[in-house]
Amino acid sequence: MDTTTVSIIIAVLAFLVAIAAYLKKTNTVTESSGNAVFASTPLRLQAYERLVLLTERISLPNLINRLNQPGISAAEMKLILTENIKQEFEYNSTQQLYVSQPAWDAVRNLKEQNIMVVHQVATSLPLDASSADLNKKILEVLMAQPGGALHEMVLQALNHEAKKLMK
Repeated sequence: MDTTTVSIIIAVLAFLVAIAAYLKKTNTVTESSGNAVFASTPLRLQAYERLVLLTERISLPNLINRLNQPGISAAEMKLILTENIKQEFEYNSTQQLYVSQPAWDAVRNLKEQNIMVVHQVATSLPLDASSADLNKKILEVLMAQPGGALHEMVLQALNHEAKKLMK
């Protein structure tokens, strides 16, 4: 294994440990007024819904499928992928007002991890690599991740929190 793959696997493992710790932690919402909880619940559920959509949109397999442009260089594809991740995240950044800090941290970490994977894979390729080479290598790295895809872990965390709100 080369150092890029090892560093990606270590980063993924650290992220998975953080998500596992989050899922084990019980995070109860306490507010002084029962009416305040009831009034904010629809907004909070909508925020979780939007973050689930964001998580799906910035997952690397979905991005590659949606943004694939044959015939461009790996460097151009890297830029397209990273800019799209950043734009999607920025568009939904206000949702952090309505969700718990651990949920927002999980989404933010997913964004950062995805950008890191794209950058590390792109730097491991030759300068004349194509977008197809980059996309293929990213998908290979994702398939080699122990414990499943990062975005799946974030989705589980968001679903867990949303279900707690609905109880």
